[in-house]
Amino acid sequence: MQFVIVTGMSGAGKSTLLNIFEDIGYYCVDNLPPRLLQNLADFCLEGGSGIDKVALGIDIRGTKRFNDLFESLRSLEARQISYQIVFLESSDEVLLTRFKETRRSHPLDNKENSRAEVIASERALLEPVKQHATHIIDTSMLLVRQLREKIIEFFIESKDFGIIVHVQSFGFKYGAPVLADLVFDVRCLPNPFYVQSLKDKTGLDEDVRNFVMESDVSKRFLHDLSEMLLFLIPHYIKEGKHQLVVALGCTGGKHRSVTMARGIYDALHSAGHSLVMDHRDITKT
Repeated sequence: MQFVIVTGMSGAGKSTLLNIFEDIGYYCVDNLPPRLLQNLADFCLEGGSGIDKVALGIDIRGTKRFNDLFESLRSLEARQISYQIVFLESSDEVLLTRFKETRRSHPLDNKENSRAEVIASERALLEPVKQHATHIIDTSMLLVRQLREKIIEFFIESKDFGIIVHVQSFGFKYGAPVLADLVFDVRCLPNPFYVQSLKDKTGLDEDVRNFVMESDVSKRFLHDLSEMLLFLIPHYIKEGKHQLVVALGCTGGKHRSVTMARGIYDALHSAGHSLVMDHRDITKT
């Protein structure tokens, strides 16, 4: 079970950060009163909950008794549940500008104090939590993409970066997929269509796959394309992409494209990526 506490200054980007955690597979809860942390832990640990990664937004909105957080964290420690605290920081000038631009009120706003005084008060209240933080991130000059990169660096341990790669075969005679991010033409590979015993079969059949992959060109194509995709995927992730559609096309979408789509799928699956595959035109005549 992985618990991440997302906290920090109001206006520093906690909601944005929770969205990032959600994108990489965390179950996210915002504005949770600290006393309920133990209840949430019990729920997640129940058999069949299916929840093994949780990100919690906890800050001064949750309750006036913000120090309840430390008691709840001690209860997690007693049960040997590990957790990390991500504290978002930002300069006073940036926070003041953000509140002015969004026209949102600060959780501690009152009639007696100026906005600058309220921010200073919040800093003092959050200092004990900041002292216990695992990661302190200053978002003053940080783009959302850069914040995402930091979270991936801190919290992604496997090669499954929270992106889904959709591998699709298709036939060019029916048109290229409109929503594809990357389109590759495999019509340069040996064509089983002209072999009478293979014409009515598809790339799902072993003898068709063997025919296509006997060629050195096919082997080189599959190897080099797999290596290129493995290189590119982490860079798409850094740009905030959550889904990548890779389309491979031959003339009719039944033989070469299906064979190569299966090969790409296997290569990316072996590397630990989340995948979906479909053969758009395999049943068309």
